[in-house]
Amino acid sequence: MAEVTMSGDRVSLRAGRHRAAGPVVVVTGASAGVGRAVSRRFAQKGARVALIARGADGLEGARQDVERLGGEALVIQADVAEADAVDNAAEHAERELGPIDIWVNNATTTVFSRIREMTAEEFRRVTEVAYLGYVHGTLSALKRMLPRDRGTVVQVGSALSYRAIPLQSAYCAAKHAIQGFTESLRCELMHDGSHVRVTMVHMPALNTPQFGWNRTRMPRHPQPVPPIYQPELAAEAVYYAAFHDRVEMAVGWPTVAAVYGNRIAPRLLDRQLARTGFDSQQTDGPVQPGRPDNLWEPLPGDRGAHGAFDDRSWSFSPQFWANKNRKWLMLGACVVGSAAALWRVRR
Repeated sequence: MAEVTMSGDRVSLRAGRHRAAGPVVVVTGASAGVGRAVSRRFAQKGARVALIARGADGLEGARQDVERLGGEALVIQADVAEADAVDNAAEHAERELGPIDIWVNNATTTVFSRIREMTAEEFRRVTEVAYLGYVHGTLSALKRMLPRDRGTVVQVGSALSYRAIPLQSAYCAAKHAIQGFTESLRCELMHDGSHVRVTMVHMPALNTPQFGWNRTRMPRHPQPVPPIYQPELAAEAVYYAAFHDRVEMAVGWPTVAAVYGNRIAPRLLDRQLARTGFDSQQTDGPVQPGRPDNLWEPLPGDRGAHGAFDDRSWSFSPQFWANKNRKWLMLGACVVGSAAALWRVRR
């Protein structure tokens, strides 16, 4: 097993024990939550996965997951808020694993707080991670993909990319920014006739560990807004988007409802969220005094992909299944329609 450590920019690398034959995939925020589930999903297909995150314990757990599932893991301890660290990580990923085929931007953080209680430093930090981290990752990917004229960048988005909610202003602003950034990039790639693809996958509320370690000023414990889905559903969506020509994908009916509901009746949603948006993001249990958070530094321990809401989370989405199979559904509808028309004619 090869190891490379770079103390200057806090990047450390650890390669897997064998050579996998699948695509080379970079996943940011790979130590927990969606990133952890995404890494596992690609590993199941024998991918060579570069795992980028800050926390050493979570990265080690992710490495073990990838290798156990048949992939090859490269651990890269770095903060996506630092552009040089991300670019150095990309350089070493290509040196150790080969040319990058797929780059998944996923790392994020948030603060549960009223805007009036937020600090400028907190807004800056969330923006640097949740938005600029995507910019840094995309720039590093393009730097390598454009000369080869191939590769895919997958942006992990959210229903909150279209519809903001109270108590997560910095996070919602970052998701909106990623949406605008990605649309601009897509137009430029089309103008240049590039074969590099960029796609955005918008997620519903997910059962990830972030609700147990993000900073909060609320009296009760944070939770995702129900209905809640498991991170493996998000991972399947990212995997599908990476290999299919989709501009965007919405995962789950709540995401679709948020996107189109905001287009049709945004002021109605404002009033609805003003009434329900505070309670729906908190459980009945109190926040523990002195609860640590990971806004500035990673917390010790390996928290895996799942949060504390397994008993309330769904692993399957009929909407996502229909989204993936829409061509076959449309073909089936055409066949049934044609058969019905023929039957009427014969009658």
